[in-house]
Amino acid sequence: MTFKLQDYLKVKILEIAFINLTVFIYVNVYGIIVYYTLINQCIILIKMGAVNIKKLAFELNLSAATVSRALRDSHEISRETKIRVHEMAKKLNYEPNPFASSLRKQKSKTIAVIVPEIANNFFSLAINGIEEVARERDYHVLIYQTHESSEIETSFLMRLLSGRVDGILISLACENVDKEQLKRISDQLPVVFFDRVHDDIEGVKIITDDYESAYNAVQHLIENGCKKIGYLLALNTLSTGKNRLQGYLDALKCNVLQDDKGLIMQSGANNDENYALIKNFIAEQKPDGILSSIEELAMPCYFACKELQLNIPNDLKLISFSNLAHAELLNPSLTTINQPAFEIGLEAAGILFKIFNKRWYEPNETIILKSNLIKRESTRAIL
Repeated sequence: MTFKLQDYLKVKILEIAFINLTVFIYVNVYGIIVYYTLINQCIILIKMGAVNIKKLAFELNLSAATVSRALRDSHEISRETKIRVHEMAKKLNYEPNPFASSLRKQKSKTIAVIVPEIANNFFSLAINGIEEVARERDYHVLIYQTHESSEIETSFLMRLLSGRVDGILISLACENVDKEQLKRISDQLPVVFFDRVHDDIEGVKIITDDYESAYNAVQHLIENGCKKIGYLLALNTLSTGKNRLQGYLDALKCNVLQDDKGLIMQSGANNDENYALIKNFIAEQKPDGILSSIEELAMPCYFACKELQLNIPNDLKLISFSNLAHAELLNPSLTTINQPAFEIGLEAAGILFKIFNKRWYEPNETIILKSNLIKRESTRAIL
């Protein structure tokens, strides 16, 4: 029995030794292959990077600074020199290294856009405008959505101070704003506010004519026969919401209509709550016209009227601040205050790049773009 056990152990030791030897050979052979692959890749990268601005300058008998300016299409360089430089760059397969260039300039070539939500059609259009400007300048755009939370908003802003972006475009969340925190951030990074702004926070602001738009919307409802006009209130912590509410109130006053606090409905925390609030509001107050301060409150009005067996526009006329793409397809089509969202994005991004290039000198300017009232079936006068 002892002899057989010894033989068995010898066999097992040989098996283990063989397995270890096999693994050792495999690992080392694999390591050698990986090593030589990396060496070859490094050689390829070195060859690719061999043609740099200094090499181009040597071949053209020009200074490196002249070649660099020519490649950047600087006005300081003649057209003939630019052509020579670009032809030589093409001949030598020169490829610029944007990452290295960004490091030299200590720029990330990236901007951040912070919005309450991306699904909102207004913000989608504004982001499109921002991206168009950024692409023209070879910049990347990082998009953050706060879901209307000032806490999330502040968290994003603090992260962006690490040097990840060169500047920020922000539309504020509707919760209470941390003004001191925003001031500290704007002291360290260029910040441009758009659409949703706060008057107490210094900075360049791109907004629309919210007061005039709300005033004109109420005037349109009155001209079409409305005498009891309700207002669906949102964004009341921001200047944007305050201006819209004031436009509504002043239009009632100018037309000698009752300023009834019961006709102002404060929006809720979510869609379900808003629907219940709007349904009760219409049933109890019985308005013959409604101005919605945001598009999210317009659609529940349609559902509420259907459930209450009210006809739009015969029983209730409806206008909303909205850039809804399908507003015309609703039954009846929705009268909207259309904001120039795409143009706001273009303007906000354009100013941010002017700040980068030190071509913007007014630190606290407000630029106002005009909205337009698109009249549709939801406010049609009853003959």
